[in-house]
Amino acid sequence: MTAVLSINCGSSSVKASFFDNDGQRRNFLYDHLHDPRPAFDRLMRDLSGHAPDMVGHRFVHGGEVAEAARLVDSAERARLGQIVHLAPLHLPGNLLGLDICMQRFFVPQIVCFDTAFHSTLPEVARRLPIPRQYGLRRFGFHGLNYAHVASELGGILGDAARKKIVIAHLGSGASLCLLEDLASADTTMGYTPAGGIPMGTRSGDLDPGVMLELAKRCSLAELSDLVFHKMGLLALSNGESNEMKDLLASGSADARFAVDYFCRQVRSAIGGFAAKSGGIDALVFTGGIGEHAPLVREAICGPLAFLGFVLDHGANHEGARSIGGNGSKPVFVIPADEEATIRRLCLARLS
Repeated sequence: MTAVLSINCGSSSVKASFFDNDGQRRNFLYDHLHDPRPAFDRLMRDLSGHAPDMVGHRFVHGGEVAEAARLVDSAERARLGQIVHLAPLHLPGNLLGLDICMQRFFVPQIVCFDTAFHSTLPEVARRLPIPRQYGLRRFGFHGLNYAHVASELGGILGDAARKKIVIAHLGSGASLCLLEDLASADTTMGYTPAGGIPMGTRSGDLDPGVMLELAKRCSLAELSDLVFHKMGLLALSNGESNEMKDLLASGSADARFAVDYFCRQVRSAIGGFAAKSGGIDALVFTGGIGEHAPLVREAICGPLAFLGFVLDHGANHEGARSIGGNGSKPVFVIPADEEATIRRLCLARLS
Protein backbone atom coordinates (compact mmCIF):
# COMPACT_ATOMS: atom_id res chain seq x y z
CA MET A 1 0.00 0.00 0.00
CA THR A 2 0.95 3.63 -0.45
CA ALA A 3 0.77 6.25 2.30
CA VAL A 4 -1.23 9.29 1.18
CA LEU A 5 -1.60 12.65 2.87
CA SER A 6 -4.64 14.64 1.74
CA ILE A 7 -4.61 18.41 2.24
CA ASN A 8 -7.47 20.92 2.09
CA CYS A 9 -5.91 24.31 2.76
CA GLY A 10 -8.18 27.33 2.97
CA SER A 11 -7.72 30.92 4.03
CA SER A 12 -8.55 30.23 7.69
CA SER A 13 -8.23 26.46 8.13
CA VAL A 14 -6.18 23.44 7.15
CA LYS A 15 -7.86 20.05 7.03
CA ALA A 16 -5.72 16.96 6.50
CA SER A 17 -6.05 13.18 6.54
CA PHE A 18 -3.15 10.73 6.63
CA PHE A 19 -3.81 7.27 5.19
CA ASP A 20 -0.93 4.98 6.18
CA ASN A 21 0.40 1.94 4.32
CA ASP A 22 -2.27 -0.26 5.91
CA GLY A 23 -5.09 2.10 4.97
CA GLN A 24 -5.52 3.33 8.55
CA ARG A 25 -6.63 6.94 8.73
CA ARG A 26 -5.82 9.86 11.00
CA ASN A 27 -7.65 13.18 10.63
CA PHE A 28 -6.32 16.63 11.51
CA LEU A 29 -8.06 20.01 11.63
CA TYR A 30 -6.44 23.36 12.32
CA ASP A 31 -8.91 26.21 12.10
CA HIS A 32 -9.47 29.85 13.04
CA LEU A 33 -6.13 30.65 11.44
CA HIS A 34 -4.84 34.07 10.42
CA ASP A 35 -1.94 32.39 8.61
CA PRO A 36 -2.06 28.71 7.56
CA ARG A 37 1.73 28.28 7.71
CA PRO A 38 1.96 27.48 11.44
CA ALA A 39 -0.67 24.80 10.95
CA PHE A 40 1.77 22.87 8.77
CA ASP A 41 4.36 23.06 11.55
CA ARG A 42 1.79 21.46 13.86
CA LEU A 43 0.88 18.90 11.21
CA MET A 44 4.52 17.86 10.86
CA ARG A 45 4.68 17.30 14.64
CA ASP A 46 1.31 15.53 14.73
CA LEU A 47 2.39 13.10 12.01
CA SER A 48 4.98 11.83 14.52
CA GLY A 49 7.56 10.94 11.92
CA HIS A 50 5.12 9.20 9.58
CA ALA A 51 5.89 10.30 6.03
CA PRO A 52 3.56 10.18 3.02
CA ASP A 53 4.50 8.63 -0.30
CA MET A 54 2.20 11.10 -2.06
CA VAL A 55 0.40 14.30 -1.12
CA GLY A 56 -3.01 15.04 -2.63
CA HIS A 57 -4.50 18.53 -2.58
CA ARG A 58 -8.08 19.65 -2.90
CA PHE A 59 -8.32 22.42 -5.49
CA VAL A 60 -11.67 24.13 -5.83
CA HIS A 61 -11.08 25.00 -9.48
CA GLY A 62 -9.13 23.30 -12.25
CA GLY A 63 -10.02 25.67 -15.07
CA GLU A 64 -10.75 23.98 -18.37
CA VAL A 65 -9.04 20.74 -17.28
CA ALA A 66 -11.38 17.74 -17.33
CA GLU A 67 -8.91 15.41 -15.57
CA ALA A 68 -9.86 14.72 -11.97
CA ALA A 69 -6.23 14.82 -10.80
CA ARG A 70 -2.89 16.03 -12.10
CA LEU A 71 0.72 15.59 -11.06
CA VAL A 72 2.23 18.98 -10.24
CA ASP A 73 5.30 19.97 -12.22
CA SER A 74 6.55 23.47 -13.00
CA ALA A 75 4.15 23.86 -15.93
CA GLU A 76 1.12 22.78 -13.90
CA ARG A 77 2.10 25.02 -10.98
CA ALA A 78 2.34 27.97 -13.38
CA ARG A 79 -1.05 27.14 -14.92
CA LEU A 80 -2.69 27.00 -11.50
CA GLY A 81 -1.33 30.42 -10.67
CA GLN A 82 -3.02 31.82 -13.77
CA ILE A 83 -6.57 30.74 -12.84
CA VAL A 84 -6.81 32.27 -9.35
CA HIS A 85 -9.40 34.76 -10.64
CA LEU A 86 -11.83 31.88 -11.18
CA ALA A 87 -12.07 31.19 -7.42
CA PRO A 88 -10.42 34.10 -5.60
CA LEU A 89 -11.85 33.06 -2.24
CA HIS A 90 -10.35 29.56 -2.38
CA LEU A 91 -7.45 29.18 -4.79
CA PRO A 92 -4.93 31.38 -2.94
CA GLY A 93 -5.21 29.11 0.10
CA ASN A 94 -5.12 25.99 -2.09
CA LEU A 95 -1.93 27.23 -3.74
CA LEU A 96 -0.33 28.18 -0.44
CA GLY A 97 -0.91 24.66 0.88
CA LEU A 98 0.57 23.18 -2.28
CA ASP A 99 3.68 25.36 -2.10
CA ILE A 100 4.28 24.59 1.57
CA CYS A 101 3.93 20.86 0.99
CA MET A 102 6.29 20.98 -1.99
CA GLN A 103 8.89 22.48 0.34
CA ARG A 104 8.32 19.99 3.17
CA PHE A 105 7.43 16.70 1.53
CA PHE A 106 9.74 15.63 -1.30
CA VAL A 107 7.21 13.26 -2.83
CA PRO A 108 4.78 13.55 -5.76
CA GLN A 109 2.16 16.27 -5.28
CA ILE A 110 -1.21 15.61 -6.87
CA VAL A 111 -3.87 18.29 -7.34
CA CYS A 112 -7.48 17.06 -7.33
CA PHE A 113 -10.12 19.33 -8.83
CA ASP A 114 -13.66 19.95 -7.57
CA THR A 115 -14.67 21.09 -11.04
CA ALA A 116 -13.64 17.90 -12.86
CA PHE A 117 -16.66 15.87 -11.69
CA HIS A 118 -18.86 18.20 -13.71
CA SER A 119 -16.99 17.62 -16.98
CA THR A 120 -19.94 15.35 -17.89
CA LEU A 121 -22.40 18.26 -17.94
CA PRO A 122 -24.32 18.32 -21.22
CA GLU A 123 -23.99 21.48 -23.29
CA VAL A 124 -27.46 22.66 -22.27
CA ALA A 125 -26.31 22.67 -18.63
CA ARG A 126 -22.79 23.94 -19.32
CA ARG A 127 -23.69 26.90 -21.55
CA LEU A 128 -24.42 30.39 -20.21
CA PRO A 129 -26.77 32.70 -22.17
CA ILE A 130 -24.02 35.18 -23.08
CA PRO A 131 -22.05 35.64 -26.33
CA ARG A 132 -19.59 32.83 -27.00
CA GLN A 133 -16.63 35.14 -27.53
CA TYR A 134 -16.37 35.80 -23.79
CA GLY A 135 -15.46 32.17 -23.17
CA LEU A 136 -17.42 31.89 -19.91
CA ARG A 137 -19.38 28.80 -18.94
CA ARG A 138 -20.80 26.89 -16.01
CA PHE A 139 -18.14 24.82 -14.22
CA GLY A 140 -19.78 23.47 -11.06
CA PHE A 141 -18.04 22.77 -7.76
CA HIS A 142 -17.96 20.46 -4.71
CA GLY A 143 -17.11 17.71 -7.17
CA LEU A 144 -14.76 15.74 -4.92
CA ASN A 145 -17.56 15.20 -2.42
CA TYR A 146 -20.13 14.53 -5.12
CA ALA A 147 -17.76 11.85 -6.41
CA HIS A 148 -17.56 10.39 -2.91
CA VAL A 149 -21.33 10.32 -2.51
CA ALA A 150 -21.73 8.77 -5.95
CA SER A 151 -19.25 6.04 -4.97
CA GLU A 152 -21.34 5.26 -1.87
CA LEU A 153 -24.68 5.11 -3.64
CA GLY A 154 -24.02 1.82 -5.43
CA GLY A 155 -23.68 -0.01 -2.13
CA ILE A 156 -26.81 1.64 -0.76
CA LEU A 157 -29.18 1.53 -3.73
CA GLY A 158 -27.71 -1.11 -6.02
CA ASP A 159 -28.75 -0.68 -9.65
CA ALA A 160 -31.17 2.09 -8.61
CA ALA A 161 -28.13 4.30 -7.96
CA ARG A 162 -28.00 4.90 -11.70
CA LYS A 163 -31.38 6.63 -11.70
CA LYS A 164 -31.97 10.36 -11.20
CA ILE A 165 -30.62 11.48 -7.83
CA VAL A 166 -30.20 14.95 -6.33
CA ILE A 167 -27.35 15.55 -3.90
CA ALA A 168 -27.63 18.62 -1.68
CA HIS A 169 -24.15 19.62 -0.48
CA LEU A 170 -25.10 22.17 2.17
CA GLY A 171 -22.46 23.98 4.21
CA SER A 172 -20.84 27.39 4.42
CA GLY A 173 -20.46 26.84 0.69
CA ALA A 174 -23.51 25.13 -0.77
CA SER A 175 -24.65 23.65 -4.05
CA LEU A 176 -26.82 20.88 -5.45
CA CYS A 177 -26.05 18.36 -8.17
CA LEU A 178 -28.33 16.22 -10.33
CA LEU A 179 -26.87 12.77 -11.00
CA GLU A 180 -27.95 10.64 -13.92
CA ASP A 181 -26.19 7.29 -14.26
CA LEU A 182 -23.91 8.43 -11.37
CA ALA A 183 -22.57 11.33 -13.47
CA SER A 184 -23.18 15.06 -13.11
CA ALA A 185 -26.07 16.13 -15.34
CA ASP A 186 -26.68 19.57 -13.80
CA THR A 187 -25.57 21.66 -10.85
CA THR A 188 -26.51 24.94 -9.22
CA MET A 189 -23.11 26.66 -9.05
CA GLY A 190 -21.92 28.27 -12.23
CA TYR A 191 -18.81 30.09 -13.45
CA THR A 192 -17.54 30.68 -9.91
CA PRO A 193 -18.34 29.28 -6.43
CA ALA A 194 -20.37 32.45 -5.76
CA GLY A 195 -23.37 31.30 -7.81
CA GLY A 196 -26.35 29.05 -7.20
CA ILE A 197 -28.20 28.97 -3.87
CA PRO A 198 -27.42 31.36 -0.96
CA MET A 199 -24.48 30.40 1.26
CA GLY A 200 -22.89 31.64 4.46
CA THR A 201 -21.51 34.87 2.99
CA ARG A 202 -22.23 34.41 -0.73
CA SER A 203 -25.54 35.38 -2.32
CA GLY A 204 -25.88 32.72 -4.95
CA ASP A 205 -27.54 33.76 -8.20
CA LEU A 206 -28.59 37.40 -8.51
CA ASP A 207 -30.38 39.49 -11.11
CA PRO A 208 -27.54 40.87 -13.30
CA GLY A 209 -29.15 44.29 -12.90
CA VAL A 210 -28.44 44.12 -9.18
CA MET A 211 -24.76 43.59 -9.89
CA LEU A 212 -24.73 46.47 -12.37
CA GLU A 213 -26.30 48.74 -9.75
CA LEU A 214 -23.84 47.61 -7.07
CA ALA A 215 -20.97 48.24 -9.51
CA LYS A 216 -22.10 51.87 -9.73
CA ARG A 217 -21.99 52.24 -5.95
CA CYS A 218 -18.85 50.23 -5.13
CA SER A 219 -15.28 50.04 -6.29
CA LEU A 220 -14.16 46.72 -7.80
CA ALA A 221 -12.43 45.79 -4.53
CA GLU A 222 -15.50 46.71 -2.49
CA LEU A 223 -17.78 44.76 -4.81
CA SER A 224 -15.54 41.69 -4.63
CA ASP A 225 -15.54 41.87 -0.83
CA LEU A 226 -19.33 42.25 -0.84
CA VAL A 227 -19.86 39.29 -3.18
CA PHE A 228 -17.65 36.85 -1.27
CA HIS A 229 -17.84 38.02 2.35
CA LYS A 230 -20.99 40.06 3.09
CA MET A 231 -23.94 38.45 1.32
CA GLY A 232 -25.84 35.19 1.86
CA LEU A 233 -27.03 34.17 5.32
CA LEU A 234 -25.05 36.99 6.87
CA ALA A 235 -26.98 39.59 4.87
CA LEU A 236 -30.32 37.79 5.13
CA SER A 237 -30.02 37.73 8.94
CA ASN A 238 -29.26 41.45 8.97
CA GLY A 239 -25.68 40.78 10.00
CA GLU A 240 -26.50 38.39 12.85
CA SER A 241 -24.49 35.39 11.63
CA ASN A 242 -23.31 33.48 8.59
CA GLU A 243 -23.39 30.19 10.55
CA MET A 244 -26.50 28.05 10.23
CA LYS A 245 -26.09 26.56 13.70
CA ASP A 246 -26.12 30.04 15.25
CA LEU A 247 -29.17 31.06 13.24
CA LEU A 248 -31.06 27.92 14.25
CA ALA A 249 -30.24 28.58 17.92
CA SER A 250 -31.31 32.21 17.71
CA GLY A 251 -34.80 33.37 18.52
CA SER A 252 -34.62 36.49 16.38
CA ALA A 253 -36.93 37.20 13.47
CA ASP A 254 -33.92 37.98 11.27
CA ALA A 255 -32.39 34.57 11.97
CA ARG A 256 -35.65 32.76 11.23
CA PHE A 257 -36.01 34.70 8.00
CA ALA A 258 -32.49 33.72 6.85
CA VAL A 259 -33.13 30.03 7.58
CA ASP A 260 -36.51 30.08 5.83
CA TYR A 261 -35.05 31.85 2.80
CA PHE A 262 -32.21 29.31 2.54
CA CYS A 263 -34.54 26.32 2.77
CA ARG A 264 -36.91 27.82 0.21
CA GLN A 265 -34.07 28.27 -2.28
CA VAL A 266 -32.85 24.70 -1.77
CA ARG A 267 -36.38 23.44 -2.38
CA SER A 268 -36.55 25.54 -5.51
CA ALA A 269 -33.35 23.97 -6.82
CA ILE A 270 -34.64 20.45 -6.11
CA GLY A 271 -37.91 21.22 -7.86
CA GLY A 272 -36.03 22.72 -10.79
CA PHE A 273 -33.98 19.56 -11.23
CA ALA A 274 -37.16 17.48 -11.08
CA ALA A 275 -38.65 19.57 -13.87
CA LYS A 276 -35.51 19.38 -16.00
CA SER A 277 -35.07 15.63 -15.64
CA GLY A 278 -38.69 14.52 -15.56
CA GLY A 279 -38.58 13.45 -11.93
CA ILE A 280 -36.20 12.49 -9.14
CA ASP A 281 -35.72 9.02 -7.69
CA ALA A 282 -33.70 9.78 -4.54
CA LEU A 283 -32.42 12.69 -2.47
CA VAL A 284 -29.14 12.89 -0.53
CA PHE A 285 -28.04 15.45 2.08
CA THR A 286 -24.35 16.01 2.74
CA GLY A 287 -22.02 18.77 3.98
CA GLY A 288 -21.95 20.42 7.39
CA ILE A 289 -25.54 21.72 7.31
CA GLY A 290 -26.87 18.77 5.33
CA GLU A 291 -25.44 16.29 7.85
CA HIS A 292 -26.01 18.08 11.15
CA ALA A 293 -29.15 20.22 10.82
CA PRO A 294 -32.28 18.03 10.98
CA LEU A 295 -34.49 21.12 11.23
CA VAL A 296 -33.13 22.34 7.90
CA ARG A 297 -33.69 18.95 6.27
CA GLU A 298 -37.22 18.98 7.68
CA ALA A 299 -37.94 22.46 6.36
CA ILE A 300 -36.58 21.56 2.93
CA CYS A 301 -38.48 18.29 2.58
CA GLY A 302 -41.75 19.37 4.20
CA PRO A 303 -43.29 20.79 0.99
CA LEU A 304 -41.71 18.12 -1.26
CA ALA A 305 -44.30 15.40 -0.66
CA PHE A 306 -45.63 16.07 -4.16
CA LEU A 307 -42.27 14.79 -5.46
CA GLY A 308 -42.52 11.69 -3.26
CA PHE A 309 -40.17 12.77 -0.44
CA VAL A 310 -41.44 12.50 3.14
CA LEU A 311 -39.12 12.30 6.14
CA ASP A 312 -39.30 9.94 9.09
CA HIS A 313 -39.27 12.44 11.96
CA GLY A 314 -37.47 10.14 14.38
CA ALA A 315 -34.84 8.94 11.93
CA ASN A 316 -34.20 12.49 10.78
CA HIS A 317 -33.60 13.78 14.31
CA GLU A 318 -31.61 10.71 15.41
CA GLY A 319 -29.02 11.15 12.68
CA ALA A 320 -29.82 7.97 10.78
CA ARG A 321 -28.40 7.39 7.31
CA SER A 322 -31.80 6.59 5.78
CA ILE A 323 -34.35 9.21 6.83
CA GLY A 324 -37.22 8.66 4.39
CA GLY A 325 -40.61 7.81 5.89
CA ASN A 326 -42.99 5.00 4.98
CA GLY A 327 -43.87 5.20 1.30
CA SER A 328 -41.27 7.87 0.62
CA LYS A 329 -38.71 7.74 -2.11
CA PRO A 330 -35.22 7.20 -0.64
CA VAL A 331 -33.75 10.08 1.37
CA PHE A 332 -30.25 9.68 2.78
CA VAL A 333 -27.67 11.54 4.82
CA ILE A 334 -24.13 10.71 3.62
CA PRO A 335 -21.20 12.42 5.40
CA ALA A 336 -18.92 14.47 3.18
CA ASP A 337 -15.48 12.95 2.58
CA GLU A 338 -13.38 14.75 0.00
CA GLU A 339 -10.29 13.18 1.58
CA ALA A 340 -11.34 9.65 0.63
CA THR A 341 -11.78 10.77 -2.97
CA ILE A 342 -8.39 12.50 -2.95
CA ARG A 343 -6.74 9.29 -1.71
CA ARG A 344 -8.48 7.25 -4.42
CA LEU A 345 -7.39 9.70 -7.14
CA CYS A 346 -3.81 9.69 -5.86
CA LEU A 347 -3.64 5.91 -5.84
CA ALA A 348 -5.10 5.83 -9.34
CA ARG A 349 -2.03 7.78 -10.50
CA LEU A 350 0.05 4.70 -9.66
CA SER A 351 -2.04 2.26 -11.68
